[in-house]
Amino acid sequence: MAVSSAVLVLRALGIGDLLTAVPALRALRAAYPDDRLVLAAPEGLRDLVELIDAVDELLPTPGLGELAWPGTPPKLAVNLHGSGPESLHDLLATDPGELLTHRHPDFPDVPGLEWRADVHEVDRWCRLVEYAHHEADRSALRLPAPPGPSPAPDAVVVHPGAAFPARRWPPERFAGVVRALTAAGHRVVLTGSDAERELAASIADRAGLGDDAVLAGRTGLAELAALVAGAALVVCGDTGVGHLATAFGTPSVLLFGPTPPRLWGPPPDARQHVVLWAGNVGNPHGEEPDGGLLLLGEERVLAATRTALEARVAHG
Repeated sequence: MAVSSAVLVLRALGIGDLLTAVPALRALRAAYPDDRLVLAAPEGLRDLVELIDAVDELLPTPGLGELAWPGTPPKLAVNLHGSGPESLHDLLATDPGELLTHRHPDFPDVPGLEWRADVHEVDRWCRLVEYAHHEADRSALRLPAPPGPSPAPDAVVVHPGAAFPARRWPPERFAGVVRALTAAGHRVVLTGSDAERELAASIADRAGLGDDAVLAGRTGLAELAALVAGAALVVCGDTGVGHLATAFGTPSVLLFGPTPPRLWGPPPDARQHVVLWAGNVGNPHGEEPDGGLLLLGEERVLAATRTALEARVAHG
């Protein structure tokens, strides 16, 4: 790998984290058009990274403490990872010519932008790039459709899982929504990781669907991206699949809680996305479904899906 005159960007996280950083990555690309932009991120995200026009190369990095930068130090290292000292330590170890980061008290001699907890994730990283006097377009979230075919064209994609129990809407409610959508003539498929296959299968069974509707554990990231890009609608919680819907312009119904959508939701002017939020802020890493999320009833979610699907038909 040629590493001279390179811009190294660290974002060794998940799908949603990567997609919310796309405007900042594009801003860096515009600011350094003649340099090679290398993104340090997990190998499992490669199929998505290859859709981002701003990135020249993926440096497989599973997480913090795993950054292995070969050869010549990068011209610039950019910390799009987080606020902790570990990411700063990883980037400083590459001996960059310059470092763009938020400040941290463990590194008093390293200048940086003050961290704010009250800004949207897209805005956070665009503000960091602007701190270095480069323009950033917060609306530059869209990606081109993946090259492969969708495994279920024009289906309603329901993604019931989430990283933590606090963000998981009850499976019996998902089953009720799936049952009603199927009765209305829509093809519904359920997605998720291999670990979420049992959850998806139980919802399909409650809704009266066969095993062919359960795609959880059966799609890689490229197929999942193609599925979302070609879907009629996406229904999910605060997850990476919701960010895929934003990236591909696919209509979505997003069930937020306990994290407010003003921090992680789609752009407010993107009308194809319906965000449901009860207004209760809680612990997103909790071991029980958040009380605010539970305030979102089945009928409310179903009404939102009908509205989104009708709007899609009306706008062709």
